[in-house]
Amino acid sequence: MTKLSPDIIKQTGQFIAVNKPSGLLSIPDREGKDISLKVLLQQQYGPIFTVHRIDRDTSGVIVFARDEATHKLLSEAFQERNVEKYYTGIVHGIITEKKQTIDAPIMEHPGKQGVMIIHKKGKPSVTDYEVMEEYGKYSVVRFRIHTGRTHQIRVHMKNIGHPIVCDPVYGDGAPVLVSSLKSRYNLSKAEEEERPILNRLGLHAQQLIFTDPEGAQHNIEAPLHKDMRALIQQLKKWKG
Repeated sequence: MTKLSPDIIKQTGQFIAVNKPSGLLSIPDREGKDISLKVLLQQQYGPIFTVHRIDRDTSGVIVFARDEATHKLLSEAFQERNVEKYYTGIVHGIITEKKQTIDAPIMEHPGKQGVMIIHKKGKPSVTDYEVMEEYGKYSVVRFRIHTGRTHQIRVHMKNIGHPIVCDPVYGDGAPVLVSSLKSRYNLSKAEEEERPILNRLGLHAQQLIFTDPEGAQHNIEAPLHKDMRALIQQLKKWKG
């Protein structure tokens, strides 16, 4: 179940930065049925303004403005690419090029609503990546995105053949199990079936660096959530 009290990383009179859990909408969707982080914050803090968003299935840092002037300035900073945006992801496989820029335009699939594809008619989309750790079947990768397209990192990593783990749209969607890491794994007597280490999208918005309306720079980091940390610990344990 989604945690319903927002995990506040930093708050000022001008903005609130939150470490969003996976599975929670950033802002209300068209149907308005499911709870969103913005609504939770409004209930607690009053007026809240959307500056940017991250995918429902992605965890990590997201910033909301608390007044219209800050909203205008921060929205412009995101649009003009004056915000540094870093992500951590766990991907399938070992990537040959350890550090690279992916420059591939993205558009919505003409026949599948909400699914994005790489296409020459798409919007410019630029992602830097660097492999941080390698664990046989999986790699931990740091990303910096220079554009903010829907599902950008997920689409770019699928395109180079290394989708994000547990991605139901651009990968196989399968959960990561200890038995897939350890050759001689046996269920305990108390377990009827194996519990996944990770069964949600392995992508986390780690860090935002931006300047506020008064000219102060903020470097905001969201710690990895428990499930992604647990998977990385298990990967280290069973490496090789």
